[in-house]
Amino acid sequence: MSRPPATEIAAAKINLALHVRGKRPDGRHDLETIFAFCTDGDRLTAELADDLSLTVTGPFAAMLDDGADNLVHRAAAALAAEARVGKGVRITLDKRLPVASGIGGGSADAAAALRLLTSLWGVDPAFAQRIAPSLGSDVPACLLSMTARGEGAGDTLTLVDAGVAGAPILLVNPRLPLSTTAVFAGWDGVDRGALGEWRNGRNDLEAPARDLVPEIGRVLDWLTQCDGADVIRMSGSGATCFALFESEALRDAAAAACPPDWWHLASFLR
Repeated sequence: MSRPPATEIAAAKINLALHVRGKRPDGRHDLETIFAFCTDGDRLTAELADDLSLTVTGPFAAMLDDGADNLVHRAAAALAAEARVGKGVRITLDKRLPVASGIGGGSADAAAALRLLTSLWGVDPAFAQRIAPSLGSDVPACLLSMTARGEGAGDTLTLVDAGVAGAPILLVNPRLPLSTTAVFAGWDGVDRGALGEWRNGRNDLEAPARDLVPEIGRVLDWLTQCDGADVIRMSGSGATCFALFESEALRDAAAAACPPDWWHLASFLR
């Protein structure tokens, strides 16, 4: 009997707070952030094959290349090389999260591929941990997919209890992609202080993101008016914004009222 395809969720990543402290000699930025993850996201399936291939499906498939430059393909090829795996794999990525939207995207997909193939190929997870930083600053956090404080370039991680497990969350995106590079380039270079308790924090990339996509302001204003919305912020480099809610019912009511031209996802934090 043939083995059924293995599956893995690429959980949507949320930055509960994101403080930019300075610029590093390598061109990246010193960050302090709290990563949290939703119970929902993109979905990967994989089965053993003679060679490595990737097929992208789902509502945002048209925005992605399925070739060797795709982060899922790169992650699979890097793991095969690092672990000296002589097997192929056929991967399908069901792309349900918007692209270039500040909620993990390619990083979450690459991390999910590493977890999935570590299991499918039966290799040591240490190989995936070594590869992750080379694929992107958020990939180590997405590989972990647990609430953590990120420092350095965001890839020095410490597990934390942020008190958000099970919290209802609504993600809203105006369907406008944002370049992470462009948003960081727009940061004014001012260090506004360390990240302490995340609820008292901020997202230092919100201002440059709003300069590039003013619609972010509309999304944040709309979330502020939703009954039961608690913490309301932009995630990562945008343009996705989020609100934590007092109850699942209030979150669902907000989701039902979301403007139809915006993308939204009602989920829970892990």
